[in-house]
Amino acid sequence: MNDAYLNFVNSPLGGKLVRTLGLPKPEVLRRYRADQPEFDGLVAIGAGREPQCLDALAGVIARLGMTSVAHESAALWMPLAARHGLMTGRFEPVDAGSPARVNALIFDASGIDDSRHLEPLYTFFHDALRSVARCGRLVVLGRTPQLCASARQWTAQRALEGFVRSLGKEARRGMTANLIYVAPDAAHGIESTLRFLLSPRSAYVSGQVVRIESAPAVQALTDTFDWQRPLAGRRAMVTGAARGIGAAIAHELAAQGAHVTGIDIPAARDALDSTMRHIAGTALAFDITAPEAPANIAAALDEKGIDIVVHNAGITKDKTVAKMSVDAWRSVIDINLSAQERIDDALLDAGTLRDGGRIVCVSSIGGIAGNVGQINYAASKAGVIGRVESMATPLRARGITINAVAPGFIETQMTAKMPLAIREAGRRMNSMSQGGQPVDVAQTIAWLAHPGSAGVTGQVVRVCGQSLIGA
Repeated sequence: MNDAYLNFVNSPLGGKLVRTLGLPKPEVLRRYRADQPEFDGLVAIGAGREPQCLDALAGVIARLGMTSVAHESAALWMPLAARHGLMTGRFEPVDAGSPARVNALIFDASGIDDSRHLEPLYTFFHDALRSVARCGRLVVLGRTPQLCASARQWTAQRALEGFVRSLGKEARRGMTANLIYVAPDAAHGIESTLRFLLSPRSAYVSGQVVRIESAPAVQALTDTFDWQRPLAGRRAMVTGAARGIGAAIAHELAAQGAHVTGIDIPAARDALDSTMRHIAGTALAFDITAPEAPANIAAALDEKGIDIVVHNAGITKDKTVAKMSVDAWRSVIDINLSAQERIDDALLDAGTLRDGGRIVCVSSIGGIAGNVGQINYAASKAGVIGRVESMATPLRARGITINAVAPGFIETQMTAKMPLAIREAGRRMNSMSQGGQPVDVAQTIAWLAHPGSAGVTGQVVRVCGQSLIGA
């Protein structure tokens, strides 16, 4: 859907007007395009006391082909960079008009073990933030607080969350800020997450915390791994795939190499067939709430199995609880939540979902914060988060990860039907001051489905431009 305000304020006339009136000026976000470099330019590196991730970080930056500049806090960076054959130099702040602006800032705070040692984090971003280009990326690496050796270390590492969330709200100009907590012995697993957060693919993901645990399967990825088509040879299933966000998910998974089976209700058969035809996928017209649907889905997929399950199908039937019919309650809970449970039970019991597979569920910021008139929807989406949290541990034995994305205001046919005032509030009440696109949700799901994301499980990632709702 067209955002007239965004387009106007980024025109020559609109730009002059917003400067005169002091109105907000949302940035036109840089999103991934196949005809443009995904990674380029300078990345500035900083570090706190006894950083634990710099060596792994140097390897990733070298494979990305970026040039690093080391802040004075990163004394260990230069020899590590040389060992990885990485072009590097010393960080020097630049003014706003300089063409040599930094594309990303990365600070390794994983070794900070006391709140008294947080100051280098402040110093780095104080020195470097003004040097970052539009739509730049800000990433902090830390140690998972619950796995820290002492209460003081836990305290200092937990402080990183407040720092990064505030940084995302201050940065503006289309920048994103995110935090990666890395478990001990898990630094080898940062690459897929770091690539995603440094890429234009994460344009609408900011203020998020990703936890990476040790996952031996990630070690099999080598320098010869095809990072452009990481899902090649894998088979994916997407519910609600006929149109909107579901169609975008199907397109993105196919673009990254997966064979996609799209599922939607029989009434959407024509749209589903069209979507699958464009990506050489397979269409299954099933009502996922039908009693026989889980067994039928498992049977349809069983011959070749499945590697990626995306639960996207969902509906809204909005009323306040006093006015809501029991049918409106039941249908939303059944489609948005209970059907996911039944389908996964069937796929797991039959072994259709292979070991090492991925389950990604679409939740909502409504499931985090609640919303007036959406008590059924919010309950269903909070339940999705509960599924992710409760299923992560039992699925580890098979190497299967389960995660959720929680979209905020996304420009779709559904949001286009909102009253103007509500629609504009949804667009502007986030750090980006604009709505997201279906592709933003799709690319986040593709990252969670990535073979290199085996260390990311049991988590909820908001795709909301750092919405103020549920922040």
